[in-house]
Amino acid sequence: MRYDKKKNEYLKRISRGKKFTINGSKFIKKSETVKFLESVIKSKDRVCLEGNNQKQADYLAKKFVKIDPNKIHDLHMVQSSLVLPEHIELFEKGIAKKLDFAFSGPQSKALYKIVKEKKVEIGAIHTYLELFGRYFIDLYPNVSLIAADYADEKGNLYTGFNTEETPIITEATKFNQGIVIAQVKKKVNKLQRVDIPGDWVDFIIETGKDCYVKPLFTRDPANITNKQVLMAMMVLKGIYKKYGVKTLNHGIGYPTAAIELILPTYGQEIGIKGKCCTHWALNPHPTMIPAIEAGFVEHIYSFGNEPGMEEYIKARGDIFSMGPDGTMRSSRSNAHTAGLYAIDLFIGATLQIDRYGNSSTAIKGMIAGFGGAPNLGSTPPGRRHYTKTFKMAGHKENDIIYGRKLVVQITPTVSEKKGIPVFKKELDAMELYKEGFFNAPPIMISGDQVTHIVTEKGIAYLDKCRDIESRMAAVAAIAGDTDVGRSISKKEIAKLREEKKVQTPEDLGIDKKRANNKLLAARSIKELEKLSGGLYKCPIL
Repeated sequence: MRYDKKKNEYLKRISRGKKFTINGSKFIKKSETVKFLESVIKSKDRVCLEGNNQKQADYLAKKFVKIDPNKIHDLHMVQSSLVLPEHIELFEKGIAKKLDFAFSGPQSKALYKIVKEKKVEIGAIHTYLELFGRYFIDLYPNVSLIAADYADEKGNLYTGFNTEETPIITEATKFNQGIVIAQVKKKVNKLQRVDIPGDWVDFIIETGKDCYVKPLFTRDPANITNKQVLMAMMVLKGIYKKYGVKTLNHGIGYPTAAIELILPTYGQEIGIKGKCCTHWALNPHPTMIPAIEAGFVEHIYSFGNEPGMEEYIKARGDIFSMGPDGTMRSSRSNAHTAGLYAIDLFIGATLQIDRYGNSSTAIKGMIAGFGGAPNLGSTPPGRRHYTKTFKMAGHKENDIIYGRKLVVQITPTVSEKKGIPVFKKELDAMELYKEGFFNAPPIMISGDQVTHIVTEKGIAYLDKCRDIESRMAAVAAIAGDTDVGRSISKKEIAKLREEKKVQTPEDLGIDKKRANNKLLAARSIKELEKLSGGLYKCPIL
């Protein structure tokens, strides 16, 4: 039996690729990019085209879709996020056939379309850590196309604020004798910091411009609704203060942005400064600026950067994870590990919730992926550090304490933009599974992991519901005018309120009249920029 097949294949690809280098270096002639890619990629390869939540290998993506599908086809794409139109185009052109991924928010409708047209076979919608783990076991890429800021002559790479998952992709590929190709803005004589060593990188293309970074977590406070402010007030008083939440993560969306923006106002009023929301696994959300400036935040460890926040981050070195070069180091894998084990609460939105509390972002017309929610939104059996919050949400049995992470789903009962009920007796995910879209129903967070659901109607304390019947009743009680909400009587809701398995704004002593933008610490992007001392500059205005 031979044990050098991978090595021999690697050397053959390197030899073919070197024909396109500049003077025998690692640097590829930019004009030859497409031909170069055709020389090192083979049909049916597993390929990672770096698409993170934010940082994109956009130059390589644009060139990748120009390769000849008669030469290269049936690729298996293994990448965490589908963000660019080119990520979809690969399948439309027949260059790629199979996909394993985690998140596809910006391309959710396009992905649904090509799945329905059977132009793509989905292996699985992963959580980030799950996909990263598989990179090292059974989904290691044969070729990876990555993005960095700068490279030196030896091929060392500097990734700056947006390191994200580049090191994970690179290591998983290189140490399985795959080919690593990097796009960089520029070659420099000396890097200010080495994020990826040159001997892990095979080829480099100098593009002359920054790669695309999506401002995924930028939310304009002007768009926050009264309903979202009301839900935020309930979260702060009915969950964060009640359980003493100090370590946490916020998902994407306006409801969580509203929570961040009322921390310095309502949070100060209810006395949680210094007691709650001190340590975060979080991207540098611009809507966190008021809370940072008000002294609520001690530390933030980030998955990636947010465009426009660079100078603010540099000036707040005690808050963020700063390198000796004075710039932030981010890591998607480290942050998700922290999100799985080190935090006490995850709160995020979803597209649908069923009567059992199961949630999904795979619905008819959209497949948005899960991102990190299944990791962030679960209690790992291996956790062994017990905090006040962790114990409060758990239970005691046979003198053994079983702690629990707080997993909160926050959503209006009916989507505010489209007027579509969020609560359904059965998730669309079940129908998509039956139609053959997936090999298992794509549930994002299972109901047994969810501890609280927050809507404009109130909070369902599912951590207090010890059986499926009481959980279903609590979900229905806050589901409003939906099929799920109409399944419960006012008398049953009153009993749940008395048992404190459900609490309304009135039960929590919250004045609904105060739920408006006057409670926000900043009401516009301009106000966020002003509060930052002019350090934050929003790139999307």
